[in-house]
Amino acid sequence: MNLRHFLRMSKWARNPPSEKRVKLVLGIVAACIILVLIEKFIGWPEMLTLEPRSRNPVKF
Repeated sequence: MNLRHFLRMSKWARNPPSEKRVKLVLGIVAACIILVLIEKFIGWPEMLTLEPRSRNPVKF
């Protein structure tokens, strides 16, 4: 660890974040984990998948 990490830790020890902020961050992390698990076990909905486009469309 370098000096920057120690300075940041000492700043947080003297002035910790509020309980609301900690709950907010934990809620966001939990929501992200839930979304990843849903996508991993259930899958991505077909209606949200874009149709593949070719780079050179064929003109008739």
